[in-house]
Amino acid sequence: MASQPPHPSWYLQYRFLGRKTYSSMYPDRRGKRAPRERPPVAPSDGASGRRRLSLGTLVKAIVVFKRLAADIRRGHILPCLNPLSTEQKAPEKRSVAIPEKTFWGDQEPLSKIPYQILTGHQNLVSSCHFCVNDTKVLSSSFDYTVKLWDAMEGTIIRDFDDGPETPVLACSVTADSRRIAAVAYDKTLRTWDLETGKLLWKIKHGGFLTSCNFSPDGKYVVSGLDVDHGICIIEARNAMAVSHIKDHHARSVTGCCFDPDSQKVASVSLDKSIKIWDVTSQATLLTINRAHTNAISSCCFTFSGHFLCTSSWDKSLKIWNIHTGEFRNHGACATLMHGHEGSVSSCQFARDSSFLVSGGFDKTVALWDVGEGYRKLSLKGHNDWVMDVAISNNKKWVLSASKDRTMRLWNIEEVDQIPLVIKCKKNLGLSVNQCEVCEKPFSTYDSDVFSKTVTKCVFCRMDASLSAEASSSSEKKDSLPKRSGPMEAVGLVSAGEQTSRQDNSGRSAAAAATAEGGSARVPRAAARGSEARSPRAPLGVCARPAPGSVRSGRDSGARTF
Repeated sequence: MASQPPHPSWYLQYRFLGRKTYSSMYPDRRGKRAPRERPPVAPSDGASGRRRLSLGTLVKAIVVFKRLAADIRRGHILPCLNPLSTEQKAPEKRSVAIPEKTFWGDQEPLSKIPYQILTGHQNLVSSCHFCVNDTKVLSSSFDYTVKLWDAMEGTIIRDFDDGPETPVLACSVTADSRRIAAVAYDKTLRTWDLETGKLLWKIKHGGFLTSCNFSPDGKYVVSGLDVDHGICIIEARNAMAVSHIKDHHARSVTGCCFDPDSQKVASVSLDKSIKIWDVTSQATLLTINRAHTNAISSCCFTFSGHFLCTSSWDKSLKIWNIHTGEFRNHGACATLMHGHEGSVSSCQFARDSSFLVSGGFDKTVALWDVGEGYRKLSLKGHNDWVMDVAISNNKKWVLSASKDRTMRLWNIEEVDQIPLVIKCKKNLGLSVNQCEVCEKPFSTYDSDVFSKTVTKCVFCRMDASLSAEASSSSEKKDSLPKRSGPMEAVGLVSAGEQTSRQDNSGRSAAAAATAEGGSARVPRAAARGSEARSPRAPLGVCARPAPGSVRSGRDSGARTF
């Protein structure tokens, strides 16, 4: 077989390099070369493959767009009108929004109550109070400070010197705004001079302190004890202990306060009980067990001292008659419910007891009508728990301290003119009347048959009933036959008649003192006789132990309910 001639070089290029390469290098039979294929160019705008516009084109497009927008706007604002034409209508006038009237402070859209936010604490604010004729505000916080504020400006005036290095649980101020006191986690009670800010004295206890309060006359300071389950009363001037009552409650004391006469101390505890301690006789006057279904957080007296309000973690508040221990129903006592969706942390009466303010863990502040027992308004705005509340003496301002590190100063001067409050009163069928005795407004139900005949508020009606009871008891005492001294000495007087005499004398003295507007302070012999066998007390009263500086609350005689 004859050998084949070797392939030329062009054939090898065509075979192995491909036709495109070959055709681009060498012409075909017609003498024409195939066009070279350009390599693919990467897209400039990623996967879309769009080309970038030049700067000049972009500027022209922007100019044209602005011209079109100006023409469209001009067509809407200034339409071409023929003054002689009657078919065309004039363009409609656009309504201009008129800004609302600005009030003092910020606005809460739900309540329409003007308020101001006081910021300056670095941790939760535990307590707050008005002082210096409602022009200053006192606050304590877990940021280890006690601050004095200007109420109108919302600025900090001073931090008190030599403060604790632990969270401050509570603070208090005297009625004359001369001294302040505070308790902290370091188990100390401190007192400062309000004007100078200097520390006056400091006392350290063996256990934690939970609360503190000055007496209205400024002579005493009472503090609640955590581990000892009691209260401690100290003289404010020289820091001398007056009473140290251990085991006053079964569990920790959460709140304590003095009555307006500075003679009684009310205390509440985690054990759901209420106790009234007499400073003079060093004895427990009243005990109410199972007052709430959960722990009691705070308590406060009315300005007359007749009633005590307690707030609880069971989401309710209760008003108690401290003379009988029975909480009022149907206008005599009140259980304030359905005002908070969480635990109630604090409560405070207005100076004339016309309304009540409470704060809760549902981040709201509630205003209550005391006479009718319903919530007038709920103030919303805090971002966390409301720890404490306070009311100014002129009833124009409400102060609230919160866990959100702020305080809020609410202006409630025109709260009764808010449409929401008026609508609530109409739904309840209430009408506002003026008391003929104290000249204070109170509410009555329109559907009540006796609404037109009621001319006194609930507190004046209670005083009238007590005075009537006092007069009836004095008449009974005068109607009893007089017996000579020798007959009583020989023992011819029966024990029942002696008991009746003691009952009547004690009851008349208590009622007479109450009718005068003060607390029922009676002579000790008459009080002992009335407490021992009073028909109001379901249980008997044990003999009172001798007074002492350190006492046990469970050992002292008291009326128990």
